[in-house]
Amino acid sequence: MSFFSDSSPVRIWLTSAALVVLAASATLLSGCEDMIDITGSIAAPAKAKPTSDASLHADADEWGKRYDSDPGEKSASINYARALRALTRYEEAAAVMQAAAVRSPHDFEVLGAYGKALADSGQLGQAKEVLAHAYAPERPNPTIMSVQGAVDDELGDHEGAREFYRAALKITPGEPAILNNLGLSYMLTKQLPQAEAALREANASPLADGRERDNLALVLALEGKSAKARAVGRADMPAKAAAADARAIGRTVERTPDSSSTVPIDPLAYTSE
Repeated sequence: MSFFSDSSPVRIWLTSAALVVLAASATLLSGCEDMIDITGSIAAPAKAKPTSDASLHADADEWGKRYDSDPGEKSASINYARALRALTRYEEAAAVMQAAAVRSPHDFEVLGAYGKALADSGQLGQAKEVLAHAYAPERPNPTIMSVQGAVDDELGDHEGAREFYRAALKITPGEPAILNNLGLSYMLTKQLPQAEAALREANASPLADGRERDNLALVLALEGKSAKARAVGRADMPAKAAAADARAIGRTVERTPDSSSTVPIDPLAYTSE
């Protein structure tokens, strides 16, 4: 995988319709959904973030009008692309950010947003190229580096992805979203103890949310630690949701007699702070 001007952490969620994990060659089949804006200095006004379908469409309409009045303008482009991503209109978001990048080819915020929009739309090779120019080498951006790692994981370059995650963690130690990505990268190559360690560290942070928790529960289930997986899956959840989550984990464990099993996973969340 809206992005805002407040101090909220940045996340990009790459959700998979199906993930073949712990097979001879693990692959991630994904779309990408941005959940929070990549920019801190320009973005939506400080107001309630749209969540309902109607408010998401209203947000897109509002920013679309501003964009249409001045195509390629930085703030309107970034926020309109954000709104389009929230509606899963990924190719449109990429086109919006392409116009902004043509107008501001050296603006790091624009290039970061463009790279993420390209990743959303599945244009991973081009996303990789654009993201490489979204910060200065002497001033690396851990947010963009984490997205670069997610793109490399999507492309099958897991060691390259981990280099980005490790470098980003040197800048922001203990960042749960980056640790989450690192854990999922290890999971893709069947290195479950390393995946568990990274995801446990991510979940130890007060900044972690339910998706980091769900990914830890998934790894524990794949390791055959069903009781621990259910316990993690129930944490901070309403009783009814926790029961449903426990049943889902139970079904995963039943399908996973050992670490060589092929398990469909939905969703898998890649994040970037």
